[in-house]
Amino acid sequence: MRNIVLLAPNGQVGFELVRALVPLGTVFTLSRSDVDFADTPAVVAKVSALAPDIIVNAAAWTAVDKAETEREAAFLVNAALPSALATVAQQHKAWLVHYSSDYVYPGNGTTPWQETDATGPLSVYGESKLAGDNAVMANCDKHLIFRTSWVYAARGNNFMRTMLKLALSREALNVVADQIGAPTPARLIAQVTALALQQAVLAGNNATALSGVYHLAPKGHCSWYEFAGEIFCLARQQGMGLALKPEQFKAITTADYPTPAQRPANSRLNLTRLEHTFNLQLPEWQQQLAVTFAELTAE
Repeated sequence: MRNIVLLAPNGQVGFELVRALVPLGTVFTLSRSDVDFADTPAVVAKVSALAPDIIVNAAAWTAVDKAETEREAAFLVNAALPSALATVAQQHKAWLVHYSSDYVYPGNGTTPWQETDATGPLSVYGESKLAGDNAVMANCDKHLIFRTSWVYAARGNNFMRTMLKLALSREALNVVADQIGAPTPARLIAQVTALALQQAVLAGNNATALSGVYHLAPKGHCSWYEFAGEIFCLARQQGMGLALKPEQFKAITTADYPTPAQRPANSRLNLTRLEHTFNLQLPEWQQQLAVTFAELTAE
């Protein structure tokens, strides 16, 4: 039986991974209550003691704006931690799964980014995620780096839950309409991770041919404004009494809503490499939102 070490099992993605990884082996979890993720020597000691065959790193500093003023803290979790895990994975000849972000790209144009495109982060958060990617690639032969976008889930703090909460209490709402990407549910990330890992493990001596960076998101794209609109449509179909008046739901520009960290305008991700390499068919973002919303309302 394989030993799988999962970091951050209580986060949005981690919660889904706990369930998705079970068929692949014995899952050992390390949460922030078990070890400080910024204390890399402590993490290394705990992970090594579990003799991992697979390490899945769902830990991340995700406070994008806060990273602008807390650069060192962001880099400790987003760069130093994956670097240390890559070294441990290499020592144990284990697979390392690491999650990255659309923020590593410069966000210009309208063409979906390919994994081979030049990176160019616009923020400290993006820089820290790119540093983590590079460290994993440099220090671990057997790695799967999944760059994803706009992650949400039925639990935790995310755009879907925030928009619904606001629509239930406010009559008017403005949402940015000039940033484009694909809303990605944590459940899909976990499912694809498990499927890719299964193929990687079965590949045996050919395993390293599967190593690399992959884009993981649903098909299609939308703006944050369109994403919110779809959420409100589903809520009304469920009979929720939204306080939000349709005529008071308005699209604004990024310039109208300044933030400490610059956001990429174009977060479209080309999914061809992931689909072809692992023979997967990724679903449309609207279908995934409907499933995730149903899960939220069921709870």
